[in-house]
Amino acid sequence: MSLIDLTLALAITAIAAMLQGSVGLGFAMVSVPLLSLIDPRLAPVPQLLISLPLALAIAWRERESIDLHGFWWIIAGRVPGAFIGVALLTLATTRALDLFIGLVVVVGALIIAVGVHVKRTRTTKFVAGVVSGTTGLVASIGGPPLAMLYSDAQGRVIRSTLSSVFLIGLTLTLVFRAASGNVATSDLWAGAVLLPAAALGYMVSTITKDKMNASFARSSVLAISALGGIALIARALIG
Repeated sequence: MSLIDLTLALAITAIAAMLQGSVGLGFAMVSVPLLSLIDPRLAPVPQLLISLPLALAIAWRERESIDLHGFWWIIAGRVPGAFIGVALLTLATTRALDLFIGLVVVVGALIIAVGVHVKRTRTTKFVAGVVSGTTGLVASIGGPPLAMLYSDAQGRVIRSTLSSVFLIGLTLTLVFRAASGNVATSDLWAGAVLLPAAALGYMVSTITKDKMNASFARSSVLAISALGGIALIARALIG
């Protein structure tokens, strides 16, 4: 990898982590499609590895605002979702994976942009967990289904609850991926290289989380991720 590509990868990771720490989601939506375009070895598994300590830090920082009832129902849905994701991975080619990730990002961005809200019930929480578990395992992007549930919640509730879900959900995802042979040594190296940039982004978010305009932050996540998703879809279709 060239120095320019590495610098871009580190910058994207830092910005994505800052947005995640400020808004509650966006790390994978921003970083996975863009890093996939720079070098396919940089995504999506390294983002799972990086998201684990990032989710832990955010959840602990705002632990008093966690929606525990919603948390457990969503986690219950992540387990069958992970099984579905493993099944999809066995069928996926590199081009199919690019297309799937691109579609997940673009559809997720549209859902959040339109402001779709789903009433939080046991059923909707469980279903959101299944979908989040599936897309999280295949594409490392599990935020959009959960954003639909918590679109009307306060920022600290969104950040703490989603991060808590990601913490357990990511652990399950990594266990399922590793057990099915879908975690490579190169993924560990890529995650280790990008982790310091994510840590920097998180530290910046401790300052920006209460100062950043929420509408601007959300728009930034959607615009950056949608462009990356569209580019991935184009690469998958054109080759």
